[in-house]
Amino acid sequence: MFIKVRKNCGIYMEHNGLEQRHLVPVTSNFLINLNHVAEVSFYTIKESKIRYDLEHHEVTIPPHTRVIHIQMNYLYGSYKETVNDKKGRLVDRCYYKLYFMPEEMGQYEGIRSQIEGLVLNED
Repeated sequence: MFIKVRKNCGIYMEHNGLEQRHLVPVTSNFLINLNHVAEVSFYTIKESKIRYDLEHHEVTIPPHTRVIHIQMNYLYGSYKETVNDKKGRLVDRCYYKLYFMPEEMGQYEGIRSQIEGLVLNED
């Protein structure tokens, strides 16, 4: 099953492929395969946050921006790491954060209800 994110001037996205604290506007429709989702969280930004666009200009994320954070079950990368002389690997999973600005109308509720419709143990 897929969810469709439609291009919209009120939606921004952050993911592993971008530099840290950078985001991009959603300028084309895309699908996310829910069969590959490991974890989803929903939250609302309480205070302004500063992020950057691809040209390193500041973008202010206002309070009341709603976020859907989707953690995928497939790897983005793994890194060798040594802690206390013990070698290991740090595994980084792919993620997407969808920022729905306060003026965005409709898609947040639609996407959230589709995801919550797949939850077996309703409140």
